[in-house]
Amino acid sequence: MITDIHQLLEELKLRDARAAIDETLKLAQKNKPSYSTFLLDLLRREHEGQRNRATASRIRRSGLREFWALDTFPFHIQKCVNKRLIYELAELDFIARGESLVFVGQPGVGKSGLASGIVLKALYAGKRCFAVTAQNLFAAMKESHYDRTTRHFFQRLSRLDALLIDELGYLNTPEPQQINDFFRLMDDRCNRKSTIITTNLGFDEWGKFISNGPLAAALISRLLQKSKTIDFPKDAVNLRNPKLGLPSSAPKPPVLTAAAA
Repeated sequence: MITDIHQLLEELKLRDARAAIDETLKLAQKNKPSYSTFLLDLLRREHEGQRNRATASRIRRSGLREFWALDTFPFHIQKCVNKRLIYELAELDFIARGESLVFVGQPGVGKSGLASGIVLKALYAGKRCFAVTAQNLFAAMKESHYDRTTRHFFQRLSRLDALLIDELGYLNTPEPQQINDFFRLMDDRCNRKSTIITTNLGFDEWGKFISNGPLAAALISRLLQKSKTIDFPKDAVNLRNPKLGLPSSAPKPPVLTAAAA
């Protein structure tokens, strides 16, 4: 009979229930639980396994380069960061409201780490998120015109619950078509979906960066209608300073390791 049970669970693709059935049956023979308790335990294992695999899949597809968790951020060193605000944002209500976030500061102060930590929280919560550097985003927008996938490309990005655009301002001045595409993307998402931007440029520098002052002003106007700005002062600590002894990379989330097992 146990062979038949294994085969049925396999055909039903109940992977975790199949893995746990032998142990669960042994415990049931020993502890004599009710039928409902036995079934509930088995279904809980399957549900947890499916949920973890779905989370792992979202994280793998998210484009995150580093998996920084907010509880590892050195708030005690980077004291200019409002820890309470960051943890409020990590509750993800801003995504439900379609608000955006802009992290402004010099390289190495922790902008990307905080933004990635919030995105990671959203992924665990089942949100559709994607992270991309501004350089790769602008390159992808340009390529989409060559292979005629622009419409599909914008539709995919516009549907995301949260889009992280990292390192805006670190690349060379974009081409006019790329700037127009970026404005179109932001216009599609503003006041409807959340966009998280990290940048080394103050808002007064955006016009110079994209070589189009009026378009930059319109872009900023749309973005600031529903957004929060986390501004790092010029004297913010460079967290990449080796003397601080902070880790240079983040470990993989346990759910990725568990899903691969």
